[in-house]
Amino acid sequence: MIPTDSVLNSTRVLLAGTTEWVGTFEEKLRTQTEASVLTVNTAQGVHEALKEPPDCLVTEYALEETSGTDLLSAIRAETMTLPIIICTADGDEAVASEAVSAGATDYVPIGGSVYGIEELFERTERAIRSARRATTRRERAKQFDAVFHDTRTATWVLEPDGSVARLNQTARGMAEADAVNVVGKLFSTLSCWQESGDDIESLVENAREGGFASAVVSQPSRLEDPRVVELSVRTVENERNEIVSIVVEGVDITDRVGLERDLRRSEELHRVTLNNMTDTVLITDENGEFTYVCPNVHFIFGYTAEEIREQGTIEDLLGSDLFDRQKLAKKGVLKNIECTATDKAGREHTLLVNVREVSIQGGTLLYSCRDVTKRKQREEALATLQGTARDFLYAGTHREIARHVVADASSVLDVEASAVYLFDADTNDLRPAAQSAAMEELNGPLPTVHADGETLPSHSFVADEALFLADVHDDERLENPATDLRSACYIPLGDHGVFVAGSPEIGVFDEVRRELADLLAATAEAALDRVNRESRLREQDRTLKRRNDQLTDLNRVNETIREIDQAIVQAETRSEINHAVPELLTADDRFSFAWIGTVDPDGDDLEPQTWAGNEQGYLDSRSFPAESSETEPASRTAATGTVTAVDNVAKGLREEPWRSDALARDYLSVLSLPLVYNDLTHGVLTVYADSRNAFDGTTRDVLVELGETIAAAISAIERKNALLTTSMTRLEFTVNDPGFVLSRIAHDADCRLSYRGGIQQTAEGSYVFVAVEDVDAVTEAAGDLVGVETVQQISTDNGEGILRLEVTAPFIALDLADHGAVFREATAEPSETTIVINVPETVDFRAISRLIQEAFNDVKLRAKRTVNRTPEDSSSTGALGELTNRQLEVVQTAYYSGFFESPRESTGQDVAAALDISPTAFYNHIRTVHNKLFTALFDDGSPPVATA
Repeated sequence: MIPTDSVLNSTRVLLAGTTEWVGTFEEKLRTQTEASVLTVNTAQGVHEALKEPPDCLVTEYALEETSGTDLLSAIRAETMTLPIIICTADGDEAVASEAVSAGATDYVPIGGSVYGIEELFERTERAIRSARRATTRRERAKQFDAVFHDTRTATWVLEPDGSVARLNQTARGMAEADAVNVVGKLFSTLSCWQESGDDIESLVENAREGGFASAVVSQPSRLEDPRVVELSVRTVENERNEIVSIVVEGVDITDRVGLERDLRRSEELHRVTLNNMTDTVLITDENGEFTYVCPNVHFIFGYTAEEIREQGTIEDLLGSDLFDRQKLAKKGVLKNIECTATDKAGREHTLLVNVREVSIQGGTLLYSCRDVTKRKQREEALATLQGTARDFLYAGTHREIARHVVADASSVLDVEASAVYLFDADTNDLRPAAQSAAMEELNGPLPTVHADGETLPSHSFVADEALFLADVHDDERLENPATDLRSACYIPLGDHGVFVAGSPEIGVFDEVRRELADLLAATAEAALDRVNRESRLREQDRTLKRRNDQLTDLNRVNETIREIDQAIVQAETRSEINHAVPELLTADDRFSFAWIGTVDPDGDDLEPQTWAGNEQGYLDSRSFPAESSETEPASRTAATGTVTAVDNVAKGLREEPWRSDALARDYLSVLSLPLVYNDLTHGVLTVYADSRNAFDGTTRDVLVELGETIAAAISAIERKNALLTTSMTRLEFTVNDPGFVLSRIAHDADCRLSYRGGIQQTAEGSYVFVAVEDVDAVTEAAGDLVGVETVQQISTDNGEGILRLEVTAPFIALDLADHGAVFREATAEPSETTIVINVPETVDFRAISRLIQEAFNDVKLRAKRTVNRTPEDSSSTGALGELTNRQLEVVQTAYYSGFFESPRESTGQDVAAALDISPTAFYNHIRTVHNKLFTALFDDGSPPVATA
């Protein structure tokens, strides 16, 4: 019996042949080993047996159907790994050579002796052992290949001296060079380890000594994306324990390092938060004994953590029967349990307590306590204030509101004296409209106060500043030194007046009373505003209820834009544009929801105007303050005037409340666009989609261009409506801005200039006509300015005259005309300039005022009044509107040159020369202008009637 560890004990041997030695060898295998032996007589039998491959095939050289070499060739065509031993009765070198050439593993001449069988036995065992070793080597090679080509791990194979012999694809990415350039270099000198070369050299040396070593290294900061890599180094040894290679594996742990750093920061943040938050956290066991007391416990209770522990149990602190233990066991947490606790100084606090079952270091119940004492006080005062607000709803005059404020002030603020002053704009006075009996008793009848900022109520109103005084006698602006009032507050009620409250005690206006006084004043101010603007507020409420929709089919964006462009071209009113745009954007489910909003006159809120699509109450669910941080995209665009895009609404869901409302309606991405034309905002267009990243670069660019088109169309309609309206607002401003070309010329020439008209001539500038007192001085001063390209004298008379200035910068009159306003007058003095602008009632005069204030550095509104356009104004405006820029330029130049005077001050040739055109062209323009003017005058259906 051979040793139990012989490979033959666990093998399957196939014997082929009919010679006597086959049976002898089979007997030996069966009796001396545990091998499984199968014997066949023919080549066909061999092929059948190979369907379940044996560990070794032993065959005689000559079979009945074929020779041994033919059989070898057939088997080797299918497998090269099966050990095959060829045997013959007698040795033959030619047969041996032929067998080995055909792929035999071994050749054994039996010779019919016992020694031949023993030789075959040993060689069979040797062949099987060798095949198994080869198989093991192949499997290991495959395993190494799999590890080597793992894209998650960078792998380098080093020579024993530490130079790179081979590296995988991931390692190439770290090496910043071709593998060819890296191979042969010392691993520690590679550029990707430039700052850690010594550490890596030590790492390799440690592996040589111990067989394995690891370390974490960082790539150089100069790299575009430096990574943190965990390197592990192990040696590969041969049978003689000699190092034949070194394998280095690198794992990118940059993300893990970042997460660990973030975790440490988060832990520190939680520690700091827990120490500084005003809520108190306590943990007890089932007996109520404290196992944890939050360090900030003194914020509510005034005790230190140790003093709390010394008190005993939680019942000593919060009282007994705080909650039902069975109910807590059922629900796991009980929230907002209201109780009263007394602090170290003996003050009572109203607390809201949350109780939760936990298992933390012996503690089973966690209490979080929030002090709501001030909230409770506010709630009681706000209940009274609610009744006051209801009374305000039925008040129809300012004095009635003032009486309600005074009647409820004592209940809301718990002070005896109160009064309300109302502002009289005609006399610039603050007049007492209502006062309490206590106010009259402590102070006497209140006098009328001039709004000059010299007294306390006057200063509060003029400076728009709330004053809270611990003792009014300490303020030099006190108007009545004999008053018995000590504490007092003065709060402005917007532009309506001042609210006053007081007490004979010093320092009664604590934080809560101040807040309540502000609330009472704000409520009163809102009621006073309601009286003045009730109709506007109703309109604002209606606009907040409109629906909107969202666009989903990105493949049809261009089609949508074409449809919208066509609708805009056909629109006659702004309302038609506002309605058409959302409807077409959401048609056929292109987007889910779209709406257009405008900023209210105060600039505080974005108010929905029109919408379409799957709105689902989104607009009613929230307000849209014009703010730039952590607000709805439409609000951000309204505040910043820039495009706001949200590619993934779900990202940052907890940071911004609007996202949850949007996500609940399947709004997954949002794009908000400002509707701006020539620096004037006409609102905000916001579009929502039901897929993430719906607004890619192309879609976004197209929609941005759409916003510009919409704004331009709205401006065009406003200009058209401006021509049709008969009522307008006339704004008069004073300007002290040396950047205004007329102001600069008047100052440098030290004379007066009057604007007479301007015509847009080129994209680079404008022609402006001005009447001047000193032609020479103005010509010289204007010629020195970079902003004036040319100066041309149109007419002169004793030093005075008309000049035509070609200014390079855009002239303000053109911007105003784009928005439907008329630059009526401009008179520039050496010290200041006055400009007058007519704003049709269809145009928001506030927007025009903002445009003027943005155009000039130092500008003040001097006057604002409403005027009506006469039929003659309308006729002339309509007639001039029929002229081209060139025709208007020609007729204006002729008019100011005295061409139409009798006798003529300038000939047609003179005017043509001034315009740099031929006389024939000049007369053609004049005849065309005459024809258009007379057509507008006589073909309007109402020709004038001559009377005797």
